[in-house]
Amino acid sequence: MGSNPTSTASFVSLAIRGYRPASTGPERGNLPTGPDRLRSGVLEPQSTALFLLLIAAFCGQLCWLALARQAVFRILAACLAFIPAMLFGVAAVNKYYDYYQTWSAAAADLGGQGANQGPALPTVDTASGQNLSAVLGRSINVAAAAQQGQTFRLTVRGATSHLSRHVYVYLPPQYFRQAYRGYRFPVIELINGFPGGPQDWINVVGVIAAYSTLLNDGVVKPVALVMPDPEGGRGISLQCLNVLHGPQDATFLATDLPGYLSHVLRLQPPGLAWGIAGYSEGGFCAANLALNYRLRYGYAGVLSGYFAPFKDQLGSPPRLIAPFGSNAGLLKQNTPLDRLPALPVSARIPLFWLGVGGNDSSGVASARQFQQLLLARQPGVQLHVEPGGGHTMTTWRALMPPLLEWMTPALNGAARHPTPPGGNSPVGALSPDRAPARAALSAGEVPLQAPGAGRPPGTAHRATG
Repeated sequence: MGSNPTSTASFVSLAIRGYRPASTGPERGNLPTGPDRLRSGVLEPQSTALFLLLIAAFCGQLCWLALARQAVFRILAACLAFIPAMLFGVAAVNKYYDYYQTWSAAAADLGGQGANQGPALPTVDTASGQNLSAVLGRSINVAAAAQQGQTFRLTVRGATSHLSRHVYVYLPPQYFRQAYRGYRFPVIELINGFPGGPQDWINVVGVIAAYSTLLNDGVVKPVALVMPDPEGGRGISLQCLNVLHGPQDATFLATDLPGYLSHVLRLQPPGLAWGIAGYSEGGFCAANLALNYRLRYGYAGVLSGYFAPFKDQLGSPPRLIAPFGSNAGLLKQNTPLDRLPALPVSARIPLFWLGVGGNDSSGVASARQFQQLLLARQPGVQLHVEPGGGHTMTTWRALMPPLLEWMTPALNGAARHPTPPGGNSPVGALSPDRAPARAALSAGEVPLQAPGAGRPPGTAHRATG
């Protein structure tokens, strides 16, 4: 799969969640100002001191092994030497892919707890109409939330997909302020890569703290960040697809979840004021869902994504399956490189933002190919290349600030000047594609204006194309 490691021993598998190996050596792109780099202690997971300590421990055990006279001590020394050697391998993989930068991030992620995630709210059903805002008000410190925002975790059951998934939601400080009590906030739905989980956005990418810093600096606008579990469990990879005779993942992510959250929270309904973004496999999800549910999203960000699906990984034990069986039509509809040119030129699609690491040669080639298809519809679309970046968290951490600076002002404008959402069914279900001229008007499709505001002087990333 596009984000799978090729072959890795089980003891290092957790350290490379969310990546496929880059075509070149380890990449060390520029890190953004954000929380994941604030505490670079002497013995943090990627520190030189930690590597030297592990080497010293290993050499010490080898000396003991060479000098010990009794067999029992030689065996003990050999066994103990395995520990620093194993930890060195894990640390090396972690440093190569730039995953965990602090012990707190590693502990939070491996323990299944999002950093500062806030309360875990009760399981709620999309059909129940339960007032989540009331539950939230009883579970948090509203005064503190009005200063720093609030992250919480809940479980949502999809009324149509019948899937139950954990979802992390971040609400900005403005959500809890009296001046905004009548305002419905725009949303960015964030999809993580495989293997991984939604908490990686918080613990590893550091998106909430990075966004909070940008919000305090006035370079982004207030939005809610929604981070769902796109897989439903470890070892599962659904690529946000509706599997033939299987899990209806796309329906949950594009229909059930947005519909529910906009019903129980002061969030915009699906449409121009909803954005979607993802990295690696999540980048494919963002591109594919944006095209197949194009009237439910206004903007889409693709970070190191791919544009044709691989086989899903599903079952217990997990096995590779063709998500659409032998149905070539469904495969083509869920291949963005095929889907985009098949849409009528008059069909409204979300505006795209593309980002990739400069040293990720295959990722750059895929992004350029998709960019060329987009240019016929969105002449201003740019491919943002992070210099020296690979298919790593370093690249995605660096690309998130400019993506947020681009997307949040546009979503804010859509929220303040709403248009009818235009429908809630996938592409091809009804008239917009079959009678483009008249259906576009009746469905409320309007040309999107490329956002130009929100980027302060001197912060532009290099773009190609």
